[in-house]
Amino acid sequence: MFTGIIEEIGTIAAMPPSGSPGQLTISCSKVLEGSNIGDSIAVNGICLTVTQMTAATFSADVMPETVRRSSLSGQAVGGHVNLERAMPMNGRFGGHIVSGHIDGTGTVTSVRREANAVWYRIEFPEEMLPCIIEKGSIAIDGISLTIAETGSRPQPFFSVSIIPHTIGETVLSERKPGDTVNLETDVIGKYVQHNLELTRTDYGIRTLGASTGSSGSSSSAGADKASSDKEWEALLMTL
Repeated sequence: MFTGIIEEIGTIAAMPPSGSPGQLTISCSKVLEGSNIGDSIAVNGICLTVTQMTAATFSADVMPETVRRSSLSGQAVGGHVNLERAMPMNGRFGGHIVSGHIDGTGTVTSVRREANAVWYRIEFPEEMLPCIIEKGSIAIDGISLTIAETGSRPQPFFSVSIIPHTIGETVLSERKPGDTVNLETDVIGKYVQHNLELTRTDYGIRTLGASTGSSGSSSSAGADKASSDKEWEALLMTL
C-alpha cells in the first residue's frame, strides 16, 4: 500500500521498445534506501515489484495488463516518473490509501494558473464516473490529490488545484494538454460502489423473482418492480 506522497522523481534508464511488456529500469536514489528485491515501488502510481537492483537503479517486470491499463506505452528512455516506496506500518499517512492498481488513464485537457495554484482539468472514461466525486481523493500518476470540481460535458472530467510544492516535487510540472496520466480512484469508494451494486442486483432479483413467480402477469411484474424500486430507495436511506 502507498499513500500518494511522492518521494522523488526518477528517470527511465531502460525499457522495452514501444512500451511493450518486459523489464523497466529506473535511475533513482532515495527510494533505493532500505529497499530489497521483492519490495514494491510505485512508478507513476503503478505498483511494481523490484526484481533487480544496483547502487543507482532498480528494475521491475512489466506485464501486458500493466501496459494496457496505464500510460507506460507512452513513456520513453529519459522520461521522468514519480516514485514512492510502499508505506511502512509505522509511517505517516500523509495522503490517502493508494493501492498502486491503476483503474485507467485520463487526458489533460487544460492547465491554468490561479494566484499561487495551478489547475489541471482531466477527462476520464465514463465507467470511472461513480468513484470520482467533488472533494474526494484521487491518485494522478501516483500523487494523492483532492478533486476540486467535476463535470460531464462533453466528456466526463474533473479538476484539481495544485500547490507549488507538489508541482516542484512531481512530474506534474511536465504535464501539458494532450498528455496521458494514470488514474486510481479511491479504493474505499470502489468497494462501497461494488457492494451497493451487488446488493441492488440481489435485492431486485429476489423481490421481482418471487413476485413474478406467484402471479406470472406482466402488469403484476411491473407493479412489483415499482414496489421493489421504492423498497430499494428506502434501503439506501438506511446505509
